[in-house]
Amino acid sequence: MKPTITIEYCPKCNWMMRAAYMAQELLTTFTDDVNGVTLKPSEINGRYTISVDEETLFDRKRDGHFPEIKELKQAVRDKVNPGKSLGHSDRHQL
Repeated sequence: MKPTITIEYCPKCNWMMRAAYMAQELLTTFTDDVNGVTLKPSEINGRYTISVDEETLFDRKRDGHFPEIKELKQAVRDKVNPGKSLGHSDRHQL
């Protein structure tokens, strides 16, 4: 069974649009690799986490920042399809 990505966000912090944008980017990139992306309003103030199944990839409080899309796609790719090329998102800046 394909994994499900969950983005848990704080609705009081108005982070739903950020979560929706990241969900769109992930669904576009990983259409064939995931079961779906779930947006989950958090009951905990300030929470913004992204997980694949039950494994947390990003936690805003733990990591001290929101993930950049490139960083997020690479982390998700490494979990759901390690051999997948992300094109320009895989290129390192000089």
